[in-house]
Amino acid sequence: MKRVFLFAICVFGLGILFNGCGSQPGASSASQGVRKIVVWHWMTDRDEAFQELAKKYEEKTGVRVIFELYAPSDAYSQKVRAAAQAKALPDIFGLLGEKRDFAAFIKAGHITNLIQEMTADNSAWKNSLFEKALAVNEFSDGNEYGVSAGIYGVPIDVMNIQMLYNKGLFIKAGLNPDSPPATWEEFVAACQKLGAAGIQGLVSGWGEVWMIDCLASNLAFNIMGPEKVFATLRGEVPYSDPDWIKVFALFKEMADKKMLASGIVTMVNKNAEQAFANERAAFAFNGSWCVNVYHGMNPSLDYGVLLMPRVNLSRPMYIWGGAGSSFLVNDRSLVKKEVVDLLKWLTARDQQAYLAQKTRNLPSNKSSLEKIPELLAAFSKGMENVTHPNVWPVNELPRVIERFDKGIQSIIIGEKTPEQLGAELAKLKAEEMAKKK
Repeated sequence: MKRVFLFAICVFGLGILFNGCGSQPGASSASQGVRKIVVWHWMTDRDEAFQELAKKYEEKTGVRVIFELYAPSDAYSQKVRAAAQAKALPDIFGLLGEKRDFAAFIKAGHITNLIQEMTADNSAWKNSLFEKALAVNEFSDGNEYGVSAGIYGVPIDVMNIQMLYNKGLFIKAGLNPDSPPATWEEFVAACQKLGAAGIQGLVSGWGEVWMIDCLASNLAFNIMGPEKVFATLRGEVPYSDPDWIKVFALFKEMADKKMLASGIVTMVNKNAEQAFANERAAFAFNGSWCVNVYHGMNPSLDYGVLLMPRVNLSRPMYIWGGAGSSFLVNDRSLVKKEVVDLLKWLTARDQQAYLAQKTRNLPSNKSSLEKIPELLAAFSKGMENVTHPNVWPVNELPRVIERFDKGIQSIIIGEKTPEQLGAELAKLKAEEMAKKK
């Protein structure tokens, strides 16, 4: 789920996306008089629950729902790419990747705008779902992609990335498990106390650089506020600005004070999850999907959820989050009404609660929260603080992002100073902006 979290749109060859409208896809058999809906997905952890829901829906409506699983995600991507080229996508499918690819799929006529259905009956369907999850699938007027305003996807679950802490290791180090750190100073002090007890501090999959990008943007939003971050992305504020140096310096502080788990810079998130599940580190930076992952690795693990401790107490701590997985409606499907009815049912309270209980993922329906496990409920409280690059008004240039993330890795291992990285990024940003002009 880790990258699948980021957010519901596959990285496909764009040439495939611009084939225009064509004949009916092979997925729907409505033309043969068969009442069925075909859904393609990649979610191995949810397939059993989907199959059970399909049985219930057929008993209720007489409509047969066929969930087809294609995994791993690379295989799924290949499947969808080939189907897009042949104009043979199923009635419902999901995408993985960046918003620009999502936009290209829409403009090619592969995805239905659901704004009318979402806003019918005083926006009953829309209002039942987390606003921040819908935002990932929404395009506003005048968006940079040239997509008609609307909502083009239905979140099946939601996610966010927060901090986890091991309550047993807290007790072992003499820390109060009922009072985890809320400020940066408290976080530093807790890690030092843990270290004195021979316990590693923070573990995370920072070998996957997007997770470094996530934490760095969280800290930047807290230190300087979203508008200054966006001004930087537009090229109006340099990365050599003191606030950015402060962000980079936090990573140096964590390294210098030995707050980080050994090998964190090269660690993939699966290994980081194993380290936390096996109680080899007291803190983890991970997403809400981890509730299911940790349960599989160590069902007796006793841990809690908290927002990343704040550096600037006058600003909130924003976190990455939104739709975890979304389903899209094929605009060429012959059974669109039936498809919409199914998606409304899947995102209704009882079905959402069932999915949350079976798969330990956060439900997209707000009214389902009272029926979900305690740890998921703790994650759900962070949904008010979520943000994500897919909903920002501007995004950083690819070369700058790469240098940004790898530069922070260099700071952690002592190859660069925060000031050196700031100057390097400011220079690269200016060069990339000049190329755009």
